[in-house]
Amino acid sequence: MNQGYPTDKRVTLIDVAKKAGVSRATASLVIRGSPLVSDATRQNVESVIDELGYVRNLTAARLRADQSRIVGVVVPELANPFFAEFLTGIEAVSNDAGLAVLVANSHDDPVRQLDVITRMTEHGVDGLLICPAEGTKVGTLSAKQLLTTPVIQVLRQIRSDLDYVGPDYSGGVEAAIDHLVELGHRHIAFAVYRVHHSAYRDRLDGFRKAMTRHDLDPSLIFEVPHNVLNVPASASAILSLSPEPTAIVCFNDLVALGMSAGLYDLGLAVGHTRALIGFDDVMNTEITRPRLTSVATHPNHVGETAARRLLLRLQDRQAPAGAIITRTNLIVRQSSGLPKL
Repeated sequence: MNQGYPTDKRVTLIDVAKKAGVSRATASLVIRGSPLVSDATRQNVESVIDELGYVRNLTAARLRADQSRIVGVVVPELANPFFAEFLTGIEAVSNDAGLAVLVANSHDDPVRQLDVITRMTEHGVDGLLICPAEGTKVGTLSAKQLLTTPVIQVLRQIRSDLDYVGPDYSGGVEAAIDHLVELGHRHIAFAVYRVHHSAYRDRLDGFRKAMTRHDLDPSLIFEVPHNVLNVPASASAILSLSPEPTAIVCFNDLVALGMSAGLYDLGLAVGHTRALIGFDDVMNTEITRPRLTSVATHPNHVGETAARRLLLRLQDRQAPAGAIITRTNLIVRQSSGLPKL
């Protein structure tokens, strides 16, 4: 199993500035050949550029002329650690392009989301990265808004005529099922929120496809409360499914941690008497006990990819819309073990 994600990435202007011990603004002046920089500073920065192999982002440079230099990001919640990592990726790419990031929380409410989008477009943001709230309608963005403000859908997709960037949810769940089947599990449940958006549908599709492919029952789907504090109490109910599951795949890591607590309260040892797999791999899973097996979705990488897609869209607004599906991989730890009943 792949135990992580590649750490190599493009060197940014911020990396150069940090290494050279100067501000990003000073490093930028050196790149542009400004006479305002001393010879010593210029030589220092240029030396670091050669050392790190920095290549200037000309696409971003061309974008700076006639814009507000602000991109808007709308997410459904900020409490989930996934979005903290996701936003970090967006900020890294945007900052390197000289763009500031304005973040708003829709609270997964389409009405609030529309208000936020309207305010952002009225204030002239150059583009929008939106994780659509549950229940978002296809016509949420008017033709006028789309004409003036490029939009990238992230993590959830509602329109095929707009760019989209998101993880391979279906493939991630399939990898989790394949792992459990390889261990000998035959009764596998899927613990999900009661939500209706593409990220949910794609996960569900992966579960059903993998279970069917292994000639297993794909109907063991259990809805858990949205409030993670109420998830532990649902553990007994999921174990009452017929046939009783020996393994549980969860919608995300928050659900998995809640389910782990519930199984513990029932006197069941996760990783021994029951197998448990999370999704996203963002919950400091290395410090949980047992360590949580989880499908890594690499939210930082997703954020970087979405921001780069927006930069390209700002350069060419007439290009056909496309979907970028980023890879996922299963990180096997202690919580998934052999089936025991």
